[in-house]
Amino acid sequence: MKTRHFLLTLLAGAATLAAGHAAAQQQRPIRLVVPYAAGGPIDVTARMLAERVKDTLGPVIIDNKPGAGGNIGADIVAKAPPDGLTIGIAATATNAVNPWLYSKIPFNAATDFAPITQMVRVPNVLVMNAETAQRLHIETVADLIRYAKANPAKLNYGSGGNGSAGHLAGELFKKEAGIFALHIPYNGGNPAQLALISGQVDFNFDNLATAAPNIRSGKLKAIAVTTLQRSNSLPEVPPVADTLKGFSIDTWWGLVAPAGTPHDVVVKLNQAFVAALNAPETKTRFASLLAEPVGNSPEQFGSFMKSELAKYEKVVKATGAKVD
Repeated sequence: MKTRHFLLTLLAGAATLAAGHAAAQQQRPIRLVVPYAAGGPIDVTARMLAERVKDTLGPVIIDNKPGAGGNIGADIVAKAPPDGLTIGIAATATNAVNPWLYSKIPFNAATDFAPITQMVRVPNVLVMNAETAQRLHIETVADLIRYAKANPAKLNYGSGGNGSAGHLAGELFKKEAGIFALHIPYNGGNPAQLALISGQVDFNFDNLATAAPNIRSGKLKAIAVTTLQRSNSLPEVPPVADTLKGFSIDTWWGLVAPAGTPHDVVVKLNQAFVAALNAPETKTRFASLLAEPVGNSPEQFGSFMKSELAKYEKVVKATGAKVD
């Protein structure tokens, strides 16, 4: 009897320990890997959402892992256990551009991630130095194309570097418009914008959030946005697609988990983050960053990323840009 009592006590203790371990597992925080430095728009929006989902999912800890154009952080997510406790940001660069830009990449953008939801899109904008636009009588995309064709090899444009979003947008624009403009790469987006403001280059494709202050001050003239529809942040400016049908090359990012994460876990994450994205407070705070919330299903986000990966394969190969 004593032996039986001892065994029952031992089993009960083991069950208690197991239950305690399971509860501890459930209470473990979710790590959200941001593959860029703290303080940028991707990091800021991730922190906003982490705060909003804590009542549903528990604590979400932001872990910034910048480097190699976002590849370091993306690789951490790709190789994490597929248990829902590590998720990360997938962005235009990491999941659409870098696979074609880098000669070697440590993850497979098409197969190593389970999509959760797109978070936002941020329009890019075709901008000119306001004085240059006035001097050349350029008010619209059609005016810019007309001038370029009438004055071959006279225009140039700047970007934040070879393979940057501004470079790829510029090359796609040249291809679709059938014009030539010399690409001048700078060491980052801010130097490229300063070059445009000072008149060293004629036009840029810039992130709307970055360009907006100088558009509002009158230093830059917004010619068109690069989304298919007008942007709520700049409703008076038409899209390039009004002139060049189908032109679309905006900046986006969203949430992914490692491939193999159970479907029910992905659904739970999706529901929590989509609810957070649809909250009026989130929309107001994102609007201050000129970022438009996009909450969709895992299937929709996965299909979107697949189409973006295919689109940028053509764009990057057309530029000849490579990072070794």
